[in-house]
Amino acid sequence: MNWEQVQGKWKQMTGEVKTRWGKLTDDDLTTIGGQKDKLVGVIQERYGIAKEQALKQVDDWNNSLAKDNQAEHERVHRKAV
Repeated sequence: MNWEQVQGKWKQMTGEVKTRWGKLTDDDLTTIGGQKDKLVGVIQERYGIAKEQALKQVDDWNNSLAKDNQAEHERVHRKAV
């Protein structure tokens, strides 16, 4: 999933974000608004980690979304055939 898709679906994805990063508040999620750089910054602040580590966590999470999305697409496609 590219980051534009994450931004477009941000309100639907906040539950997944809170599950992954439980220290983020509802206010944090509203402030982030789907912006990757803000998400990285807030994770860095809340967890007291380096920017590079926060960026890696966000990228890993985003890559897992892409894999899940691809698997779901393939499952639906196979079912339709």
